[in-house]
Amino acid sequence: MPIYEYFCPDCNSRFELLRPLDEASEKAPCPQCKKSVRRIFSAFAFSSKNSEGMLETSAATSSPCATCAATNCASCSSKS
Repeated sequence: MPIYEYFCPDCNSRFELLRPLDEASEKAPCPQCKKSVRRIFSAFAFSSKNSEGMLETSAATSSPCATCAATNCASCSSKS
């Protein structure tokens, strides 16, 4: 089961939930104020081996989307 990240704009709370894929787009209750919130895009890191067999770690690049609480990119206020 994947872990999804949520942000509550009412109480500034950020939290994670372990949920099945079929519940990924459903709203979740904020654990602090109990208001219904939507998930946000999460930053992540991964590692792989390069052609020499050395382990390389990469992270998601910094962007305005890292802290965006919009439900999709079309409604994001950080768009240029």
